[in-house]
Amino acid sequence: MSLEKVVFGFFVLLAATLNLGFFIGDISNPKLHNVYELFAAVVVSLIATVLKFGDRTQIGAVHLATSLVADLQLIAAALLWAWATQISSAGLDAEAMAGVVSLSGGALLANLVSVVLLVIETTTFHRR
Repeated sequence: MSLEKVVFGFFVLLAATLNLGFFIGDISNPKLHNVYELFAAVVVSLIATVLKFGDRTQIGAVHLATSLVADLQLIAAALLWAWATQISSAGLDAEAMAGVVSLSGGALLANLVSVVLLVIETTTFHRR
């Protein structure tokens, strides 16, 4: 068993599960979406992206692309949350929260594609 592959798989799955945990719930209700969970999803997604930089294969390139998409969407969601709570006079209303959750939903889709790629890569691996 390769420790590198365990750590890689761990962070890919953790990014997806944290993202899912934030995404679940009424899209416009801020009480159902924890800002710390969004922060954790952003941090873990960035760590997963760094771990994907070393792979020079075609599937590695797609892994990296999915991770970059998830990062972009999660960072945009975090910035929208910060804007709504710190700058906007309306505050974190239903409209702003729907935008944050929608962006995290896009990141969730990218994370799910990454998990599917990980499963495919694992099932097609042949020991030498």
